[in-house]
Amino acid sequence: MPGKDQNINKKRLRNSYITSVISISLVLFLIGILGILVLNAKKLADYVKENIGFTIFLNDNIKEVDIIKLQKKLNATYYVKETEFISKDKAAKVLQEELGEDFIEFLGYNPLMASIDIKFYAKYANPDTIAKIENIISQFPETKEIYYQESLIHLVNENVKKISLILLGFSAIMLFIALTLINNTIRLSVYSKRFIINTMHTVGATRRFIRKPFLYKSIVHGIYASILSIVMITGILYIIQKEFAEIISFKDIEILGVLFTFVIILGISINWISTYFAVNKFLRLKTDDLYYFH
Repeated sequence: MPGKDQNINKKRLRNSYITSVISISLVLFLIGILGILVLNAKKLADYVKENIGFTIFLNDNIKEVDIIKLQKKLNATYYVKETEFISKDKAAKVLQEELGEDFIEFLGYNPLMASIDIKFYAKYANPDTIAKIENIISQFPETKEIYYQESLIHLVNENVKKISLILLGFSAIMLFIALTLINNTIRLSVYSKRFIINTMHTVGATRRFIRKPFLYKSIVHGIYASILSIVMITGILYIIQKEFAEIISFKDIEILGVLFTFVIILGISINWISTYFAVNKFLRLKTDDLYYFH
């Protein structure tokens, strides 16, 4: 029956390795998802800021040539990302669709004004800068009125700062939890081989010789866990980018490269370090202590 017992032990050992790899990969997956949020936090904040509404209403008697000149002048400025001209007819059509009725027929005329919608670059979409830009644009002869939600700009900028701090704090907590979970998983894996470690040490094997196979396996398991977590992260990214392609995309090679490299390095490093200290711990124990160690 020794052969049968040996097969059972091999099966248990293989199952423990698989469980360890899956457990570590799930932890790395959570860290990876958090990494996506951290790396895309600025991009997300910029996206929100660059979609804040700022509208210039134009004089009724303005000529088309003057509108084109004004739009070109605005597009040439360092703070404007893009502009869109909205004619009186287009503005009326949009409002009719929102109201569900023809208000022009009821009033007998179109009361709306032609306008130019502006989107600023993110770094200029803050209350102080927009106030200065408002003063500049209001002096243009084509400008009749300027409209933007000042309170919304204040709110967006304040929330971006708060969310960034919360995200950093949450990242630190998650990283600590991940390190603890992976370390405990590795210790349990090494714990099952504590008698083998002690026997090898007793018969004269050096600590370096004993550690070597464990450290090698820790690197291999770290690579397996990292690859598995990257596959899961890629799947989640594929689903997310369908809805938020402007914020998260597979075209962001640099961001994905940084994220996947971080996951691989973290997976290998934590496995190696945890295994190193776990093996050392059992090397220091006496034979009698192995039966009572928890």
